[in-house]
Amino acid sequence: MARMTQTEIIGSLADSTGCKKTDVKAMFDALAALATSEVQKNGEFTVPGFGKLKKTHRKARDGRNPATGAVIKIPAKTTVKFSIGKAMKDAVA
Repeated sequence: MARMTQTEIIGSLADSTGCKKTDVKAMFDALAALATSEVQKNGEFTVPGFGKLKKTHRKARDGRNPATGAVIKIPAKTTVKFSIGKAMKDAVA
């Protein structure tokens, strides 16, 4: 089963809503910008019906270079995790 491309998703949503493809693309861009600013400001962003983006902090840790086996230091960093919502989890399962 092949995954949908961004163009196919935008086309499908444009067909089902009666909006122009450019309007749907603009809405996706606006949603991404909103999610980015909210995660930076509040640490999380909920996408209704899908799940939640949450800012998390990873501690510094030791790792290994797979080629040489040498121990390297991996620095601490901030990442974003997505956790699926219960409604979506139940619908897919």
